[in-house]
Amino acid sequence: TLLCESLGVTLKEINIADSVRLHFKDIGHDECDHSVTFENAQARERTQILMDYANRTGGLVVGTGDLSEIALGWSTYNADHMSMYNPNCDIPKTLVRHLVYHEAMLCEGECRDILSDILDTPVSPELLPPDENGQIEQKTEDLVGPYELHDFFIYHFIHYGFAPEKIHLMENAAFNGAYDSNTIKKWLTTFMRRFFAQQFKRAAMPDGPQATSCTLSPQNGWVMPSDTSSTLWTTNCDKID
Repeated sequence: TLLCESLGVTLKEINIADSVRLHFKDIGHDECDHSVTFENAQARERTQILMDYANRTGGLVVGTGDLSEIALGWSTYNADHMSMYNPNCDIPKTLVRHLVYHEAMLCEGECRDILSDILDTPVSPELLPPDENGQIEQKTEDLVGPYELHDFFIYHFIHYGFAPEKIHLMENAAFNGAYDSNTIKKWLTTFMRRFFAQQFKRAAMPDGPQATSCTLSPQNGWVMPSDTSSTLWTTNCDKID
């Protein structure tokens, strides 16, 4: 809200609580059960409203997902996974952060403070209630790993086709002291497992521009069967000492 006000942008807020609770009732889901159903129902309700409101106003839904989220499949299928156009589909998360920082430095006063605060806020889909201290409970990088590691994996795996063992060796050198070898191996294995398992989402992703040399959009040339197994690559991860 504060960012929209500082930029002079019109903001419309639609509360989805009643709609989601009715949906839980329709499908027989207990609201106290904070499972994936609890999370995804909210994400899908948000997208339904955006799509229908776009129809009503003659607009379009602009996607918010970036290359890092697309590679990991970190989106709800037919929710934030879907839009009418996704301008960030080839932009990795670390670059998104640099772009926000660059824009913050171009702003003055309240706008700069707000953008800086956004940069300092943990990445989260915010689909779970806050903790007992009112802090964000669901932190993406605690669940899937640091994006700076994943963006390194993405570049060397997609752009060069390097094997996990080679990527691990290079990443150890690049992040020497920041992450130990076992931590890098853990998140590299997670990346390989998720990358292959989540291809079905990329097969049905919306259009977007090819902005970098690493693209996962089928419209921009990425072709991969959704049933490809990650076993060869995760086995290679297992061999890493």
